[in-house]
Amino acid sequence: MDIYDVLIRDFPFLLKGLGVAIALLLCLLVIGLFLGLAICLIQLYGPRSRFVQWPLIVYERIFRGIPIIIMLFIFFYGLSGVYDISAFAAAVLAMGLRSAAYQSQIFRSAFQSVPEGQMLAARAMGMSSSKAIAYIVLPQAIRHAIGPWTNEFSSQIKETSLAYVIGVVELTRQAHYIITSTQGNVLIVFAVVALLYFVLNRAGNSALYAFERKLSVPGFEK
Repeated sequence: MDIYDVLIRDFPFLLKGLGVAIALLLCLLVIGLFLGLAICLIQLYGPRSRFVQWPLIVYERIFRGIPIIIMLFIFFYGLSGVYDISAFAAAVLAMGLRSAAYQSQIFRSAFQSVPEGQMLAARAMGMSSSKAIAYIVLPQAIRHAIGPWTNEFSSQIKETSLAYVIGVVELTRQAHYIITSTQGNVLIVFAVVALLYFVLNRAGNSALYAFERKLSVPGFEK
């Protein structure tokens, strides 16, 4: 097998695997985004009761402290004994919940970077807490979160490749199939796979950087 075999004969299969990887990436990031933001808001503005705050702290520490491969095994092999769960769904849950634990930290730092006086001023003008958060604090926090969130995006692109261990036929698994079924050149196949991951990473980062510039306020750039 040479580079032309990979590009002509096997490239469509790699693109199919890339499509699965992108779908997995989008699903886990959406879960991480909304759940992570909800956790952040509860921690900062929710009830101070330990029965509310402690479970969130425990959740964050567990999902940030256990290797993602172990989480994949737990969700796939553990839940499959109780529910009929697909490998893709198990990967989305495991990686999405783990991403939420990291994203909650990103959003919490972003919210805390907004001067507290702005919240107090909004409340003094008669705005409710929810409106002050939604219209005053949140837009500024989003601008501050984009940079760290870009790093999370890049990390999750690379971690989607680990889903192959539970049978998700994403890009890395497709490459393995090509090598084993055609006795292909390992170096060439995985060089093409690495290039696809790199292009996806750069494209996503460029889009997020453009979004960050679009939201920037003249005179208040970081």
